[in-house]
Amino acid sequence: MENRQERKLFTALQGEDAQRLNDKLSKQGFRRSQNVLYRPSCSDCSACLSARIDISRFEISGSQKRVMKKNKGLERRPTSPWATEEQFNLFRRYLSARHASGGMADMDVFEFAAMIEETPIKTRIIEYVTDQQLMAVSLTDLTDDGLSMVYSFYEPEPAKLSLGTYLILDHIYLAKELELPYLYLGYWVAGSRKMGYKANFSGLEVFSQGKWQPLDDPETFSAELHPMNTVPIAEQVANLSLPDAKPISHR
Repeated sequence: MENRQERKLFTALQGEDAQRLNDKLSKQGFRRSQNVLYRPSCSDCSACLSARIDISRFEISGSQKRVMKKNKGLERRPTSPWATEEQFNLFRRYLSARHASGGMADMDVFEFAAMIEETPIKTRIIEYVTDQQLMAVSLTDLTDDGLSMVYSFYEPEPAKLSLGTYLILDHIYLAKELELPYLYLGYWVAGSRKMGYKANFSGLEVFSQGKWQPLDDPETFSAELHPMNTVPIAEQVANLSLPDAKPISHR
């Protein structure tokens, strides 16, 4: 949101319990960025909400079926999280076309490699190729209850291929193959054109007010928070559920 300062709750992700911590906090709206887990915690706005698809409630739409058909020639190719020059070149083309003024626009090859390779948990790079050409890439984490799309990028032209939508659809089917109940999508931002497309997927849930809730009607969602509904940071931390621990309840 414009003219507002973002605030986040975050923790380091490291050590032998990193996977278990990531599994636990992902269920509570946290996202991973390299060796850090974070969750928005703004005092007067809830526009940025973690989003996931309940696979059991997903029903493909007519337009999404057409996207699948247009991209039926793509081959899914999972591999270890290792950055390549081909990936970086695709990443630069994607940013230039879609996010030229974004925070990642100046990322160099070393920062790109860190984004891909610095992970203490189960992570895969999933490449999508056709005729030996790399068309799309997703950095995807595996959790105990789903797949988490950490970051994805793709060939920006031709736009009619709708590769961003295709990546999500293919991950839905991949989660089904693995018998995992959820696909974590990052953030849905109320009122954002760039992030609003996630609401086009049925079965979408957002983490709001301490729990996952179905996003049935995005148009009626309000991002404003009354000051009395803002949970202090200390209380948020105390109420987190951690591996082998119970949340501390304050009365």
